[in-house]
Amino acid sequence: MGFDFDRAVDRRDTRSIKYDHAAHGMPGDAIPMWVADMDFQAPPCVVAAMEERLRHGIFGYSKVDDRYFGVLKEWYGRRFGWNVEREWLTVTQGVVNAIYVAVRALTGPGDGVTIQQPVYYPFASAIRDTGRQLVVNELLYSGGRYSIDFDDFERKVRQSRMFILCSPHNPVGRVWTRGELERMGEICLRHGVTVVSDEIHQDFVFPGHRHHVFSGLDPRFADIAVTCTAPSKTFNLAGLPLSNIFIKDRGLGERFLREYKNCGLGQPGIMSIIACQAAYESGGEWLGELLEYLGGNVSLLRGFLRERIPEIRLVEPEGTYLAWLDCTRLGLPARELDGLIAQKGKLWLSVGDIFGQGGEGFFRMNVACPRSVLREGLARLEATFL
Repeated sequence: MGFDFDRAVDRRDTRSIKYDHAAHGMPGDAIPMWVADMDFQAPPCVVAAMEERLRHGIFGYSKVDDRYFGVLKEWYGRRFGWNVEREWLTVTQGVVNAIYVAVRALTGPGDGVTIQQPVYYPFASAIRDTGRQLVVNELLYSGGRYSIDFDDFERKVRQSRMFILCSPHNPVGRVWTRGELERMGEICLRHGVTVVSDEIHQDFVFPGHRHHVFSGLDPRFADIAVTCTAPSKTFNLAGLPLSNIFIKDRGLGERFLREYKNCGLGQPGIMSIIACQAAYESGGEWLGELLEYLGGNVSLLRGFLRERIPEIRLVEPEGTYLAWLDCTRLGLPARELDGLIAQKGKLWLSVGDIFGQGGEGFFRMNVACPRSVLREGLARLEATFL
């Protein structure tokens, strides 16, 4: 490999949320493998572009330009066959705030918003915090794999004005097939429901699977969709908040932008813009090697659990770098197990029940770290039950 993903970088005392043990009541020597924040340095092309701008020394108000959009258009077209247009784009300060804005702009107080739990927990927060009604289409779990209960999905969508899609799905790791996405899209069309599609993990797909942009599958889907993308997961740039939100329908786009401004939100800073453009322009080779490395980490995790802790089952990931671990056969209450793993095992994972219905007894593990760190984390997990 041309890039060194084995290098362990000390992130302590760097104002890192991931490593802020004390604030979360974790032992100071626990290995943090919880939040979706990779332990790899950003691509050299990103660092170089930022260094060049640093030497310029002026960091005033900034905005994206045609070159920036051209880089995005090329990336999405080449990787996903998705042809985006300049007028669809709104650049925001992050996907989570974009979801909040979309909920506020495109639904009213008391309206139902459907999500598919267990799912990224800010979805539920965005619904509850804005006074909307949380409607859950719980994913089906059988034979170690998740699927959609489409009959229940249609019942729930009938009660809703909006559906928030997670694609690829965090935390269960599904990469939805074209058929699954089309079926969800047809149901939403039939009932006049807007789709907010969080596709932030779109670049993390393992061999044998393919990410389909929801709004790119059918022009009718594009007319009801708010597509949320960002470089933050792909290139480990979460501290440089920026998201690229694509809305084809002019009416939806105007309502979204108006609410965004009404919330007092502005453009991302210049360093976020510089980093995003450099990543999409020149980071493809780095990403290719990263995906290969992550595949090796998943193989290590899979084999370790099978041989050393068979009571914990890996839900086979089709995408993302977040492993979803089925710990139900251990027979312990989730919070008791969480405390045991944290305090005895000195390992910091995300407990599954924070992701909502169906998450009890599961844990989410971030495997985007040097292999030596993953090996140590797995050894600690095994030692927890000795």
